[in-house]
Order: sequence, then structure tokens, then C-alpha cells
Amino acid sequence: MRILVAGGAGFIGSNFIRYILDVYQDAEILNYDKLTYSGNLDNLKDIEKNKNYRFVQADIADKTKVEAVVQEFQPDYIISFAAETHVDRSIHVGAKEFIDTNIIGVFNILEAVKNSKGVKNYVQVSTDEVYGSLDLDSQEKFEEDTAFAPNVPYAATKAGGDLLCRAYFRTFEVPVVVTHCSNNYGPYQYPEKLIPFFILRMIENKKLPLYGDGKNVRDWIYVLDHCSALESCLFKGKPGEVYNIGADNEMQNIEIAKLILNYFDRDESWLEYVSDRPGHDRRYSVDSSKIRRELGWRLKYEFKETFKQTIDWYLENKNWVENVREKTGVFNPHIDLWEKHQPKG
Repeated sequence: MRILVAGGAGFIGSNFIRYILDVYQDAEILNYDKLTYSGNLDNLKDIEKNKNYRFVQADIADKTKVEAVVQEFQPDYIISFAAETHVDRSIHVGAKEFIDTNIIGVFNILEAVKNSKGVKNYVQVSTDEVYGSLDLDSQEKFEEDTAFAPNVPYAATKAGGDLLCRAYFRTFEVPVVVTHCSNNYGPYQYPEKLIPFFILRMIENKKLPLYGDGKNVRDWIYVLDHCSALESCLFKGKPGEVYNIGADNEMQNIEIAKLILNYFDRDESWLEYVSDRPGHDRRYSVDSSKIRRELGWRLKYEFKETFKQTIDWYLENKNWVENVREKTGVFNPHIDLWEKHQPKG
């Protein structure tokens, strides 16, 4: 069984590769990754010598390279995590790279699958942000047929890639499945994301900056639960279908911050409220009943336990943290980018 994993050096992709190699001893995996600032081969250091694993540094926006690798490797399955993902960067740095990767890159993979004939299923890993925002006081959840209403450039480019997947299935019968997952947490997550960002702020004795009133709600899922859901979609998902993946674990950003403060025995004076970012969605919540019903997927991990384990992981893996610092020079574009682009005067 040959699996081409695009974007396998990132947070979720590296966890997925390790998960598959643990479960399927006969699986051969080719990790295809551009190695942008958030792509990190240290995430896979423990399996880099595995005979069933190999790495190719390349960009999914390079159509010729995508086609060549698919033709040479002849994968049975393809799953793509490759994406520009950080909302703040799409706002303050620009959307060009997001368009290149999240739309053109998806187009290139779809074309390669269409021309391949040997790929049984291609899973495009997307986000619940394509659906837009829900009211804080509503009980509504995003369903697979909820209309797209992206509010930031990042989400718009992900929606564009998802729509290409739909069109290629309808027009060319390309075997593609799209997944929309809620917010992930766990080991190896790049520190621009909320949870590792706050953990490392605590380690550096810095306050935790919260956008707006801190009451924005996200549904948090442990990365290995997401990996098992993607396993189901890859091997059992019906081409042309969309599957939402969530944990029914909605929490406000301020609640996450307080949990981290509590772990480090700090009080709420360590919170700092900052100006909200443009287009900041108020609440995300996905209905994952379809994947549970049709594919038999179930959650395995408890939030309380894995949240603590995640903090422990960052404290115990100081070399990984320092290597990220050396590579990027900055941990916290989450707030630095916004401060940099505040109006003067």
C-alpha cells in the first residue's frame, strides 16, 4: 500500500505519517513537502530511517513536479495537508502564497490524480473556517451542506480548493474526499497557533494576549483523533463526499488561556486583551455525525488528559522548540503581525 502524503512535515501531517506507520506495517509513505517556515523534518526524526518512509522536498504549486512524483511513486492513496494556514499571515503579509498553495496546489494534485488512473482515493484536508462564523448564543453547527461563507483570505483560498475538488469529482469522476476539521492541538504544532503560542509565552514569562474580549469559541480536537478520522476517510470514504470532523469540545479562547495559566500556577493578571483582528470569526462548531454514522469513526482521547500531555510535551522537548526558534527567529506572529500593522498615531 503506497500513500503519498503532501505536507507531511507539518503538524498534522507528521502526526498522520507516524500514526499510519504504527498501524500499517506494510504501508509505504512518500512525504512530499516544500518545507516552508512551519514544515519541520525534526517532527519526523524518529522515523526518518524507517525503510517504508522517504521524503521529497517539493512544492505542490509546481505542476510538473507533482505529476512526475505521482507517476514515479504510483500511489494507491493521496492525502494532502499541504497548505498555508495561518490566518494572520493571510491578512497582514498577503494572500498570494495562500492562493498558490491552497488553490493552484490543489488543482495540480487533482490533475495528477485524474491522469493517474491508479489512485483509489485522494483526501483533501480542509478546515471548518470555510463555513464562516456562527453566533455565540446559537446551538447551530456546521453541516456538510452548509454554504461556504469565508471571512478571511486564508479561508477563502481553502474554500476555493474544496470547490475544485467537488468540480473534479462531478466532471471527471476523480476519486476525491474533502474533510473539514475543527481546531487541532497536540505535539509538534508550530508555535504561531494559539495553544503552543500561549505555552511558550508562559515559558518565557510573557503575558498571554487575547484578541477582543477573548470569548471567540472553537471546537478543540486532539490531533491523533483527527488522524484516525482521516484514516477512515482515506480508506473507507466515498469519493465525492465531504466529511466534517469535530470533538464537540467547544471552548472560548479565554478558557484555553486560563487552563494554561492554571498549569503554570499564574493568575489572570497574566492575561492581556489586545485589539481584535479583522474578520475574526466568533464561533466554529461542526456536526460530525456523518463520519460517525457512515464510517464508524469514534473519538478515543479525553481533552483534560491530552491537553496536559500537550503542555508537558513542549516542556520536555526543548531542543525541538529551540530549533524552531533558530529557524524562524520568532514564535509569535499571532500577535506581532497585528501589532506591526496597527494604524500609527
